Amino acid sequence: MASNVMIRLASDRVNLSLLSGDSNPRLFTPGEVITSQQGYMRGHGTYMEDEDIKSSVAGVMVQVNKLITVKPLKGRYVGEIGDVIVARVIDVQQKRWKVDTNSRLDSILLLSSVNLPGGELRRRGVEDEQQMRKYLQEGDLISAEVQNVHSDGVLSLHTRSLKYGKLGQGILVKVFPSLIKRRKTHFHNLPCGASIILGNNGFIWISPMVSTEGEEGGGFTQNLEESISKQDREVISRLRNCILALANCKMLLYDTSILYAYEESLKYEVHELLHQEAMFDIAFLTQHKLRLQE
Repeated sequence: MASNVMIRLASDRVNLSLLSGDSNPRLFTPGEVITSQQGYMRGHGTYMEDEDIKSSVAGVMVQVNKLITVKPLKGRYVGEIGDVIVARVIDVQQKRWKVDTNSRLDSILLLSSVNLPGGELRRRGVEDEQQMRKYLQEGDLISAEVQNVHSDGVLSLHTRSLKYGKLGQGILVKVFPSLIKRRKTHFHNLPCGASIILGNNGFIWISPMVSTEGEEGGGFTQNLEESISKQDREVISRLRNCILALANCKMLLYDTSILYAYEESLKYEVHELLHQEAMFDIAFLTQHKLRLQE
C-alpha cells in the first residue's frame, strides 16, 4: 500500500523575512555542505566529510576568522559564566539544591552560594543545613547567575545579590535559548507596568512591577497571598502572548523587541494574539520598527 510522505526542510519552517539582522541569514540543514575550501576549522555543529565541512544540525552559520560553527535553532542551554538564568528547584540535597536550568545536566546551587535571610554574613552551619527547605524547596522558581561551568558541563549557580533569589507570582514562558539576545542586563521594568527576567537559558519570567521594598529578606521573601489586579494580569498575559508570537517567528527576544511587540498588539484582544495572522502581523511590524531604529 503506497502512501505519500511530506518532509519539510528547516528552511521552509522559518519565515526568513522576519529574522532579525541586516541581511537574511542562511539556514543550513544536516548534511549540507558549508564550504569546500581548504584552511577553515570546523567548530560546534559541523563535521568533516571528503574534505568538505558539513552541518550536523539545522541552524545558522557563524564564522569567526577561520572557525566555522553552526548555531542550532533548537537545542539545550549551554551555560557561560555570568549568565542570568531562571530555574526550578527539583531536589534538596546535602548542603546544596539540584536545579533544572534547561541544560543537558541538572545544575547545582550550593548552600554557601546563597544569601542568608537578612543578608547575614557568616559561615553556614548545621542549623542552616537543617533549614534548607525553609529557604528553597522542590518546585520553587529562582533567578540566579552562573558562577562556574565544570568540566562535565554541570553549572554551578549563585544568588549572592539581592536581585536574585526566589520568584513570587508571575508567569514562566519557555523559549529556545538561542532566541534570547545577550545584553548587559536581563532584568527589566517595562513601561507597560510589568517586570521581566530574560533568562539566558530560555526561561522568561513575567511578573507585576517589582518594588525594592522588603529586600532585607535576603532573596527568599515570597508573597503569594497578595492579590494581583485584573489590569496587571491582562498586561502579563499580553506580554506572554507577544513573546510567544516573536518566538514563533524566530525573532530575537530582548527588552526593545518585546516592548515594540506589546505596542503593536494593543489593537488585538489578548486571546487573539496567538492566531497565526496576528502573530505574523505583530512580528513583521516589530521587525520594521527595529530596522528603523538602526
